[in-house]
Amino acid sequence: MDGIDEIRALSLFDGLTDDQLADLVAGSTVVRVEPGTEPFREGEHADFWWVLIDGAIDLVRRVGGEDAVVGKMHVPGRWAGGFRAWDEHGVYLATARASALSRLLRVPAGVLREWVSAFFPFGGHLIAGLYQTARSIESAARQREFLVTLGKLAAGLAHEINNPAAAATRSVDDLETACQTLLSSLGRLAREEISARQFIALDTLRGEIEPAAAMHDLLALADREDALSQWLAQHGVADEWMIAPPLATAGADRAWCERAAAALPGPALQPGLEWVASALTATALLSEIKESARRISELVATVKSYSQMDRASLQRVDVTEGLESTLVMLGQRLRDRITVMRDYGPDVPQIEAYPAELNQVWTNLVDNAVDAMAGPGTLKLTTRAEEGLVVVEVADTGRGMSRQVADRAFEAFFTTKDAGQGVGLGLDIAQRIVVERHDGTISIDSRPGETVLRVRLPIRRPRTPSEHPAGPE
Repeated sequence: MDGIDEIRALSLFDGLTDDQLADLVAGSTVVRVEPGTEPFREGEHADFWWVLIDGAIDLVRRVGGEDAVVGKMHVPGRWAGGFRAWDEHGVYLATARASALSRLLRVPAGVLREWVSAFFPFGGHLIAGLYQTARSIESAARQREFLVTLGKLAAGLAHEINNPAAAATRSVDDLETACQTLLSSLGRLAREEISARQFIALDTLRGEIEPAAAMHDLLALADREDALSQWLAQHGVADEWMIAPPLATAGADRAWCERAAAALPGPALQPGLEWVASALTATALLSEIKESARRISELVATVKSYSQMDRASLQRVDVTEGLESTLVMLGQRLRDRITVMRDYGPDVPQIEAYPAELNQVWTNLVDNAVDAMAGPGTLKLTTRAEEGLVVVEVADTGRGMSRQVADRAFEAFFTTKDAGQGVGLGLDIAQRIVVERHDGTISIDSRPGETVLRVRLPIRRPRTPSEHPAGPE
């Protein structure tokens, strides 16, 4: 390269011999950059070390959906990039955008690595250590984001549990009132001195209208309530507004009421109908409490399945169970706007796996799919068996990935999301869990309107002398 004296004038290279500087610039290029152009972009492989000769460069990062200037190269000798000299996964931490006509010395990362190793071996070790420290800090930040996301999942789960819990609480309160009415009506029937035959007839009438005859047409039910209220008022039964609804819900009609009046003539009719209404109400409330308790139990079981509490680390796993527990954990994100389609193969065998870690992978893939659709869409989960493998596919109807994004999706620290989005578990870590922990593969097939993340897992996982937890290196 000509003009080595101009490079020599940069204070960055003070102390270098002519031979050292000549070795560096021999494989380098001076690049002219027009205002507004971007010689390198955030997240791309840092294949070059860029040194400012003259001009001005803004370093820009995408933050909260907007471009923010996080640094400037405006003094000759300032530099950026070159990280692949120390790490094959090294990427640019910001986008370079020229704010004035500029010239940059572009040094390939390989040239930089060889030059530093030849002349400054100790300095090379220091730089490599510094970059590894930066990666560790970034990984710790991602883990922090993951913890925040876990908090969001916990909040969503609390909402899911609160609904049946609140319903059970309301039902218990109403059941207490119904039981009090049931007992008081029995006392009034006793005071009216009805016979055993009359009470048996009344109980038989009650049995005739139990839930099998219940109505689900709300308009028809409202009409029946009105008809029963009118009949009760005409027969001198007070509190018809409390008695008519449970009778109508259970399927009673005016003909049934006439039979009840024949069985309990006179003052005994009202307490008799109150007893029937409260018994029906108590039965319905007990059914609601049972359903609420069942739902809470199912949610707790789902959480245990998702987190793999009280289970061995490596075990036989049904991938369908893990997918279903993940859908429950992300239920708040899926409700009202995402249609979930399931295509689970009937002959998919269990596999040897670390289920808690696989659930982290499913969470990441489903969450990414929801983000990609950015609104209403269809999430499709598919499982099937192949020769010696189980295949899991997570597909979405989002806008798809470009070839460039798909090619780099599994790189460390690469993301297309703004800060605070996602689950904090990058596809690079998901890939480590699938590949390193389970000897499987993960791939992307993307086109506009359909993106498929495909995970292939061996049914029997080869054993290793020792097992290490997945995570950032």
